[in-house]
Amino acid sequence: MAFEWIRIAQFRNIAEAELKLGAGNIFLLGENGQGKTNFLEALYFLSYGSSFRTHQDRDIPMHGSSEFYLRADWSDVGSRSNEQISLRYSSEGRKEIKLNEKVLTDRKDLVAHNPAVVFCHEDFAFASGIPEERRFFFDQCAGMLWLRYIDVLRAYRRVLKHRNMALKTDTFSMLDALDEQLALYGFELMAFRTRLAGLFADVFPESYEQISQLGSEVSVRYIPNWIERASVEEIVKELANRRAKDIEASTTLSGPHRDRWVFIHEGRNFSSFASTGQLRLASLILRVVQMQLYARLANGENPRYPVLLLDDVLLELDVAKRRRFFSLLPPHQSGAQAVFTFLPEEPWHEYADENTIVYKVNDGRFSSEKGL
Repeated sequence: MAFEWIRIAQFRNIAEAELKLGAGNIFLLGENGQGKTNFLEALYFLSYGSSFRTHQDRDIPMHGSSEFYLRADWSDVGSRSNEQISLRYSSEGRKEIKLNEKVLTDRKDLVAHNPAVVFCHEDFAFASGIPEERRFFFDQCAGMLWLRYIDVLRAYRRVLKHRNMALKTDTFSMLDALDEQLALYGFELMAFRTRLAGLFADVFPESYEQISQLGSEVSVRYIPNWIERASVEEIVKELANRRAKDIEASTTLSGPHRDRWVFIHEGRNFSSFASTGQLRLASLILRVVQMQLYARLANGENPRYPVLLLDDVLLELDVAKRRRFFSLLPPHQSGAQAVFTFLPEEPWHEYADENTIVYKVNDGRFSSEKGL
């Protein structure tokens, strides 16, 4: 799918507008603080029903307003199919999402229609941050590839919440039943994550080397917190063995919520000694692999790329790395769509073609700019 047009009203600092988006590449030019990232956020909102910048929807409406509205058309180049998506956030704090005029009750349903992959500065945390931030990225990847993963992760978190409550309130009689459920859902999560790790092992090292020219392999490894390849029964026994420590801590100390993903280079944890530039590149390649895996696995025999939202990420690469990075993006004939933000002084002309749509962004207003 690709965005054909979008209508925006009272979203962040963006003035009410309707914009044409029917192109493979869309470039947004403007100084910092003018609304470029806000526009990417609007597209992301229409893809997932949420923001990549905040968990608080009430932070989104334009200053002085308590609501916002987004609407767009998607098109599938290969099948000629079109879909409409709209999202309304009301002053009462309610969010209504409609797909083809039908109200959606679960945002998970959006993933199967027009997912997006956003490249932004905050992604640096996936390479350098705490384990929770890295787990978030890989959970997002797995959810894009397998919708079942979203259901299992939700179920695991629900059982984990109940188990932690039982530990805090001394209702230990519930723990046997909760342990069985936690083990069942955790076992399935581990199976998905092991599969995902294998997919990243096939793609990430080569892609990272192609851009970095480091000369030696950087890989991604999944380290489960529970015993690797343990059965559900073995996990239940392990939870029972650790129960005394859980009771003492009033929380569940083991499980997939404590799994780790690490970068490995020459047998060592790459994140512990890599340069800032090397880690920033690692975060970019994570997103590239996310895009590639979705295109290859989520759509059967007909590859379909997610919409790519790239927020000033090229600033972090030198000229040679920029060119190599572009070689990893989908080819023009693939039907993929990418939206880039650029500062005005950047050499954006080098990456545009005759079909690129270019908008100049100034104080939340968009004006067409001549491309090539």
